[in-house]
Amino acid sequence: MFNFAAKRHWFLLVLVIVVVFGVVSAAVPGGLKLGWDFRGGFQLTLAPNEETTIDTVKDKLTELGYGEATGRVQETGGSYLLLLGDLSEEDQENLRTEMGTIGTVVQEGTGYISPAVASETARNAAIATGLAMVAMLIYITLAFRKVPHSIRYGTAAVAALVFNLLVVLGIFSILGRVLGWEIDPMFITAILAIIGYSVNDSIVVLDRIRENKARGISPDYDVTVNFSISQTLVRSLNTSITTLLAVLAVYLIVGGPIRSFLLALFLGIVAGAYSSIFVAGPLLVFWERREWGKLISWIPRPRKDKA
Repeated sequence: MFNFAAKRHWFLLVLVIVVVFGVVSAAVPGGLKLGWDFRGGFQLTLAPNEETTIDTVKDKLTELGYGEATGRVQETGGSYLLLLGDLSEEDQENLRTEMGTIGTVVQEGTGYISPAVASETARNAAIATGLAMVAMLIYITLAFRKVPHSIRYGTAAVAALVFNLLVVLGIFSILGRVLGWEIDPMFITAILAIIGYSVNDSIVVLDRIRENKARGISPDYDVTVNFSISQTLVRSLNTSITTLLAVLAVYLIVGGPIRSFLLALFLGIVAGAYSSIFVAGPLLVFWERREWGKLISWIPRPRKDKA
């Protein structure tokens, strides 16, 4: 049986490295790119003629100097929805005229979303994510209330969840820099799905720790945690792998408009499998052994020169 508890320092080191990388990569400008729905801008609906295809629309946009908008062209109900950035009225009129040469501009399908409305959408998404994590912390703490220090279990589950989200944000910030990927509402949907999926995986491990602690299988808390993780290891891996295969199949076959949702979900499941095994349980051991103070004492401090 692999000793997960004994290797907790290495698992924590990996956790810290990934978290720092994710925060820095996402915080440095140019990483996470907000999509049209969060920045606002002009939209136009084009009804195609017999020769118009989505490639024709993208080529026309590139010709007009809107190449960055080609990735946001959506096919809806036989028409094409074009999502562009902030355009002046003159540019909007010129775009309608030029796009009218390859199809029919549907007047009721044109419009403009202000940056203020888009910013409110982004803010509401962040608030929803934060409230979901706070609610989970409270619920898990209450569910484990018969266990001493039940808040530790809720905190460990939420910490593992935060790790999963930072992994996804860090990788998407790289994709934003390299491939120009943007954060859209489907990405936010994936984040909320990851929250539900990941916390469920962690709860399985934490609940087994609670059961084994109540059974008194060992007076050593390390042994209890290690045994509990080993008991749930196969279940966690099987669940994650089967879900990953399903997500990967949909990504390869469908892709397109939901690629950000599928990739974020894929990354979240991988990170969730790691955190449920190597983060949640080992964090409880750190707390039980009161090792947080030791970690702080390990931080090098500048020496004061004696006068």
